[in-house]
Amino acid sequence: MTAGGDLYQFGPFRLDPEAGILYRGAEPTMLGQRAVALLRRLLENAGVPVSKDALVEAAWGGLAVADNNLTVQIAALRRVLAEADAESWIETLPRRGYRYVGPAVVTNAPDASAAARAASAPALPDKPSVAVLPFSNLSGDPEQEYFADGMVDDIITGLARINWLFVIARNSTFTYKGRAVDVKQVGRELGVRYVLEGSVRKAGGSVRVTGQMIDASTGAHVWAERYDRSSDNIFAIQDEIALSAVGAIAPSVRKAEIERVRRKRPDSLDAYDLVLRAQPDVDSGMPEQVTRALAFLERAIALEPAYALAHGNAAMCHHCLFLRAGLQEVNRAASIRHARSAIVHGQDDALALTWAGFSIGMDAHDRAAAFAALEAALAISPSSALTYILGSVILGWGGEAERAIEWSEQGIRLSPFDSWAWAAFDAQAMSHLLRGRYDEACRAAYKSVQANPAHSITYVQLAAALAKLGRLDEARAAAARGLELQPAFRYSRQFAGVNCAPALAEALGGALRDAGLPE
Repeated sequence: MTAGGDLYQFGPFRLDPEAGILYRGAEPTMLGQRAVALLRRLLENAGVPVSKDALVEAAWGGLAVADNNLTVQIAALRRVLAEADAESWIETLPRRGYRYVGPAVVTNAPDASAAARAASAPALPDKPSVAVLPFSNLSGDPEQEYFADGMVDDIITGLARINWLFVIARNSTFTYKGRAVDVKQVGRELGVRYVLEGSVRKAGGSVRVTGQMIDASTGAHVWAERYDRSSDNIFAIQDEIALSAVGAIAPSVRKAEIERVRRKRPDSLDAYDLVLRAQPDVDSGMPEQVTRALAFLERAIALEPAYALAHGNAAMCHHCLFLRAGLQEVNRAASIRHARSAIVHGQDDALALTWAGFSIGMDAHDRAAAFAALEAALAISPSSALTYILGSVILGWGGEAERAIEWSEQGIRLSPFDSWAWAAFDAQAMSHLLRGRYDEACRAAYKSVQANPAHSITYVQLAAALAKLGRLDEARAAAARGLELQPAFRYSRQFAGVNCAPALAEALGGALRDAGLPE
C-alpha cells in the first residue's frame, strides 16, 4: 500500500497514484502524471459524469489547455485499458465530459500483498531467531514516543551483536507500530521463532518497563518481567531486558556470549536523547528532513565529541545533501569528515560503522575503506540488514553486479519490510541492467518505486530499465516523475558524484538519454 496515499482497485487493475503505477494483476505499467490524475478523478467519481473543466483542473492545475490535450490523454488511458478489453470503461459524454462505467471501485483495497506475504513467508533459520516489536508508550505524553522507540532500538542492537542469534532489523518490526498484532502471524511473516514485546511508562524521575518473550509457533510465554528503575539508569534497564531475552532463548549460552550483548554507551544522556530525536529524519534521506536532523546531531556532538553514532548519522545527512541538494563540495567534505570520526570512535558500534562505510564509499570513492568498515560492522552485528543494503548500493554503483544482488537479497532477508528496502531494489535494478537482464531490472525498479515513491533516483533506475525494454512512453513518464522530485538532476553529474563504474555509466547513460533525462 502506498505510504500516505490511496490505492484504487477496479476489475483486474490497481492504481497506485503516488508511485504513478497501474497494475494489471502483478504486471505494472508506468503512467504519466496527468494520466494518473485523470484516472484517479474518474475512479473517485465512478458512475458520475466528470466535466472537462474538472478533469483539466485535476491534470493541469487550472492551466488553459486546448481540448485536444484532454482527448489525447483519455485516448492513452483507453489504450492501456484495452489490454484487458476495458477501454469502454471510460465513457465519452459529448460536450459534457467523461464517466467511469466499469466494475466497482474499491479504495485502499488489499492488493493481495498479505496473501502473497503469507505464501512467501521466509523459512525459520537454523539458529534461534527473534523479532523485537515496538514497545507501547504508556506515558500519555507523545513527546516520550522517541524514548520508547530508543529503548527498543538498543535492545535490537544488543541482540544483533550475538553471532548465533538471527535478529530482524527494527525497520521491519516497526511496521507493526501502533497496530494490534497476532504474535503467531508476526512470527510467520518475519520468519522468526520468538517475538519480544513490551511497554514503557516514564513519569517524572522513574521508568517502568515490562517485557515478554513469546514462542510465535505456539503462542506460549517463554519469559516475562517488569522493571522499575530511576530514569537516570535506563541503559541498565535496556541491558537487563536484552540479557534476559537471550537467556530465555538459550539458557545454556555461555557467559561470554551474553556479555557480547553489552555495548559502549555515550556518557551524556542528553547527547543520546538528541540522536534518538534526529534518527527518523536521518532515515528519510530527504534534504529538508536531514537538515533538521543535523541541528540535533551537531548539538549531540558538541556535548559528546567522541559520540560515534552521532558522527555516523551526520555523515549520512551530508551525503544526502550532497547527492540530492546540488552536489556541493562542502557537503561531500563534511560527509567524509564525520564518517572518519565515526570509524575512529565507533569500533564497537555496527550502525555507526555502517553509516560511515557508506559515506566513505559513496562520497570519498574509497570502496576498499568502505568495505573494511562494513565488514567490521558485520563482525559486530551479523544480523545488520542495513549494512548489507547500503553495501549493495556501493557494489551496484561500482559495477560489481552479482555481489551487489547477493548483498541486497541478504539485507532484505534480514529485514523483509525495511524502510531502506528501496535502496536494495535500486542496487538490484542497476546490476541486472548492467548484465543485460532488462526484465529483471524493470521488476526491481518497480519494487523500488513502490517502496519509496518520494525518492528521485528510484524513478531514474525505472526510466533506464523501461527504455532498455523499448517502452519509451513509460520511460519518459518515469523520467518526468524523477525530475519533478529533483529538478536539478543531471545524470552525468550524478555518475561523477558516486564514481559510477564506466560500464554502468555507459549502459545507464544511453537509456536515460532515450528516456529524455538531461545529461
